[in-house]
Amino acid sequence: MAEAFAYSDSPWPIRPDLAQAHRRAWQRIAQPGTWLDGEQRVAVAAEARAARSCGLCRERRAALSPSGVQGSHQAVSSSLHPALLDAVHRIATDPGRITASTVEKILAEGVSDAEYVEALGVTTQIVSIDAVHRALCLPLEPLPEPVAGTPTRRRPSGAVREGAFLPMVPPDRLDPENADLYGGHRTGNVIRALSLVPAEVRALRDLSAAHYLNEQQIARFDSPRALSRAQIELLAGRVSALNECFY
Repeated sequence: MAEAFAYSDSPWPIRPDLAQAHRRAWQRIAQPGTWLDGEQRVAVAAEARAARSCGLCRERRAALSPSGVQGSHQAVSSSLHPALLDAVHRIATDPGRITASTVEKILAEGVSDAEYVEALGVTTQIVSIDAVHRALCLPLEPLPEPVAGTPTRRRPSGAVREGAFLPMVPPDRLDPENADLYGGHRTGNVIRALSLVPAEVRALRDLSAAHYLNEQQIARFDSPRALSRAQIELLAGRVSALNECFY
């Protein structure tokens, strides 16, 4: 079986650490998580991809109010709760218009807050990695085979509601098991948003370190990349604007 993310057909040189980060992400997605098993996690990744060609998602994206458009998603899996499948499609195609009432409706239909966060983490990884491939005109990597096993179902004791749609863990409420969750650094809500499922915070940090910078590098003004730090931030700002990220 060919190695994942070999990039042997790439017309561009790919940094080894980037390929390694993508392989680690594929291994994480395939493994049983905290609340979803391996089959469900791979299904989340598959639905995040399928959402790009989903007719319902396209109609919602074009509508003034996405909640006013009813219908069925063009699903490619059968192992996800319908409300969780809907959440994944919304996250992948129209995240800027997910509101508190949207999340509350998904939870009311039987998805737990932690399941939502885990699906969010997996969707973030697959969307990010696929975007790299599309930018480089490379075919998408085949999704991994699910690994059998049972989710750990361990909820962090310090999670509280503090203004976000879902509970998060403040830095001063980290339990001993997750004391290193934020790498010993100050962190913003963009990282803490996944902290109800600490494994997804670690996954985001690992992938972000390759796609962007790690926590130590962010605090510096020099650059470990071929681009200067100013060039990196110019590109990051432009991508954020195109993705309507107002964080």
